[in-house]
Amino acid sequence: MFDTTFARRWPAVAGALLCAALIVPAYADEGRDDGDRDGYAIGLWGDLPYNDIQATTGVPNLIADMNSQRLAFTVHDGDMKAGSGINGSTTPTVCSDAMYAQALLYLNSLKAPAMFTPGDNDWTDCDRPANGGYSPIERLNYERALFFATPYSLGQHKLRQDVAPAPYVENRRWNYRGVVYVTLNVQGSCNNLCDTGPDPAEFAARNAANIAWLHASFVAAKAAGAAGIMIVAQADPGFDLSDATRTSTRNPRTLVETDALPDGFVDYLLALRDEVVAFQRPVAYVHGDSHYYRIDRPFLDSAGRRLENFTRVETFGDNAANGNNDVQWLKVLVDPRSREVFAYQAQIVPANRVAVPAPPPLPHDHDRD
Repeated sequence: MFDTTFARRWPAVAGALLCAALIVPAYADEGRDDGDRDGYAIGLWGDLPYNDIQATTGVPNLIADMNSQRLAFTVHDGDMKAGSGINGSTTPTVCSDAMYAQALLYLNSLKAPAMFTPGDNDWTDCDRPANGGYSPIERLNYERALFFATPYSLGQHKLRQDVAPAPYVENRRWNYRGVVYVTLNVQGSCNNLCDTGPDPAEFAARNAANIAWLHASFVAAKAAGAAGIMIVAQADPGFDLSDATRTSTRNPRTLVETDALPDGFVDYLLALRDEVVAFQRPVAYVHGDSHYYRIDRPFLDSAGRRLENFTRVETFGDNAANGNNDVQWLKVLVDPRSREVFAYQAQIVPANRVAVPAPPPLPHDHDRD
């Protein structure tokens, strides 16, 4: 099933990744909640790769860094390619089978179970001429067949997941040591209501399915007595009026979008807010899309009060002009027995530093006076 175009073009990188994908890790998968609520770490990344240096150097460096640490699993929050083809690039940047094969190779080279949720660059934007003028629905169905054909994760170790009803099999849920994780196919580009070929019918059906899976996942989390829930989607839907440079602005009380673009998120956000308030325990909302690493609390209730149990987490993302500058990842330390459950550590891959070289290692404690 692997398209050999990438392997022929970048034999050294493809060979290294393929070798890594064949190595079985020594530790066992502990996917289902079995009463063990000890702490663990997970890795989050997304919006990568976008150009040649990221594809051939930056992402392999990032994967090697994640593989050097013992992670329970990793999640890529969408966009395995640039939004449009890059002139002169030899990396697959159109929505070709070779691009998806390259993405699969990356994910399967991760030692820990690897999860993925699609991004708009991966399917809704594939009808742009620079992306090859593909049918978005055909490309999404191709992704479903390639990445989501079984109820298991990708990666060298597999983790079994609950799967949403067809055709939305990319929506997943799993319970790991007392914390519930959810992926949802929520997209940039107005959630498929704008850009080259908006598709209101597709949006309406998928939006309803996303909201249903969201509700079902909170029901499952409550039934399991989960300490917290983490939701991973691609789009930055905007939560308030503060960030017009990165996404649409919206009234933080009504959650209605304030710009002239079609609003593909308001019903979803209203449903999310209701669930967050009712759940009471910590909710982490992970997304990519606007390519700006941040952790904040932008969600308000209808009275304008900040939701204390909600944290927005945006992963690092492409900075094509500066090569590997933002080809980094986020480690989340998960402690189901702690009050806040999730703690965050940015992971700056030493080999991907651009502006400031990596410092020499510090001496060991026993070498110090």
